Amino acid sequence: MEKPVVLAVRDLRTEFGPAAHPLVAVDGVSFEVREGEILGLVGESGSGKSITLRSILGIVQPRGRVFGQILWKGRDLAALDETRLRAVRGREIAMIFQEPMSSLNPLLTVGLQIEENLLAHTDLDARARKARAVELLDMVGIPAARSRLGDYPHEFSGGMRQRVMIAIALASNPRLLLADEPTTALDVTIQDQILRLIQSLAEELGMAMILVTHDMAVVAETCDRVAVMYGGRLCETGETAAVIGDARHPYTLGLLRSIPRDVPPRTPLYSIPGAPPALSAMPAGCAFTARCPVAGSDCRDARPPLAALSGGRHVACHRLPEAAAFFSAREAAR
Repeated sequence: MEKPVVLAVRDLRTEFGPAAHPLVAVDGVSFEVREGEILGLVGESGSGKSITLRSILGIVQPRGRVFGQILWKGRDLAALDETRLRAVRGREIAMIFQEPMSSLNPLLTVGLQIEENLLAHTDLDARARKARAVELLDMVGIPAARSRLGDYPHEFSGGMRQRVMIAIALASNPRLLLADEPTTALDVTIQDQILRLIQSLAEELGMAMILVTHDMAVVAETCDRVAVMYGGRLCETGETAAVIGDARHPYTLGLLRSIPRDVPPRTPLYSIPGAPPALSAMPAGCAFTARCPVAGSDCRDARPPLAALSGGRHVACHRLPEAAAFFSAREAAR
């Protein structure tokens, strides 16, 4: 039986700059997150992943403007004022930010920073808040949790600071966790520990989660479904195994072919040429046109819709057969 949808994003658009000539960072994005599900939001830096998460929580103001619908348990978060949105933010939907050293307050102990969240979103008294802070630090694997409450962020390693961020996010038992590249700047061993921790906590607590990453290998190990973003738009979505095992969009194919694999020695890695387009120079048609190996005039002139395929897959591309043939030929040449 399919689990109920807890978050439904409909035609999300986030703009910056003057209203007459806006810079569109998220452009017509729609997706759903089901109860207990982990959705991977993947793409290169600048593709709009982090802004999508911030738009859900309404933290792109004062310079950003959010349009569309963000339906959370029947309420449209995009239509709520700041007071009502604050009641949801942190309590029902929590976020782990990319850089713990820029998100944690260097002047406050980690215990106080956890208790701040508890004070804002629960009715616990001072003693209960401290006990809950110890419980949270212990839950995320901080040794000697009680004795670390009085320590400051600089007294923790990078991996431990990220664990503190997770503890703060989980303080009020949210039903949806937004994780914005939670393993950035951590070494590979610590990355694996943090990802396993987040995954196990999501399962244990029954949370849904959106995990932002640029690493398809992380998506393969962690996520139930994946949505691939490029130029502020979705280009491919579906169940993780289906997308990774049978990718259709040339951008998704390029990302997967860029992962090191067991190939003959001295075989060069595939790399996607060029760079993502600037927001001020977004093409009228497909955002990937300038870097796509199979793009044609129709790609430059018309934006492809996110069309449904079988098995719940969606792909936005005018040239699916050509993309498949191009990458199949490259594989055969190896």
